[in-house]
Amino acid sequence: MNVTVEDSCIACGACESICDAVFSIEDKAVVNAANVAANEDAVREAAGACPVSAIVVE
Repeated sequence: MNVTVEDSCIACGACESICDAVFSIEDKAVVNAANVAANEDAVREAAGACPVSAIVVE
């Protein structure tokens, strides 16, 4: 699974609150790729919760 965050991210923190093992907020959400495989369901949930659809899961 490949996870990226587009520049449209508004750093609201929704993804981090759902899956802080993968997402952290700096200027925008940052992905800790090493933890994605162990948290795939939570990553998908976080992507769905993003208010601006900035998280891309492939």
